[in-house]
Amino acid sequence: MIGDFNIRDSIWDPNFPHHSHYSQDLFDIANFFHLKLSRPTKQISTRYSDNQQDSNLIIDLMFLRPESSEYNNHIIHPNLRLTSDHTSLTVNILIFEEQILLRRCMLIKNSDEENKFVNKLIEKIKEMNTSYIHNESILEQIVQEFASNMERTWYKYSKIVNITKHSKEWWNNHY
Repeated sequence: MIGDFNIRDSIWDPNFPHHSHYSQDLFDIANFFHLKLSRPTKQISTRYSDNQQDSNLIIDLMFLRPESSEYNNHIIHPNLRLTSDHTSLTVNILIFEEQILLRRCMLIKNSDEENKFVNKLIEKIKEMNTSYIHNESILEQIVQEFASNMERTWYKYSKIVNITKHSKEWWNNHY
């Protein structure tokens, strides 16, 4: 969460002697989204006054997730303000390569295969003998057996489909 919050406060501006009651509201909102006030790599003003009598301010702030590597690592760029009285704030966010699935197994909703899959699972559940479960290892064995049956049944009735931008119907009577 980044922006010009127009709140002066001694919490982020050491040249300002007072604490604003609006700051707590801002912190409450940020906290709701699990964000904390991020400190820049070098603390400098973010708004520059055209009037020599007025002081420069720190009112542009960045709130980030404290567990992120970007936290307390953003940069204020006073040289990029051009005609604006505000500076730019930047942060480098690492983007990791993501494995995108191109194929997956699926059952078509309300299809014969889906009905057969569900019926077979119900049948396997009914066949399960749970009368001899006396300890954790026997329970684990029964659960593993059921999981294996479920996986075999899934692959028996599901089919492999290619994922495309049209794979999921998104426009329906509700939209």
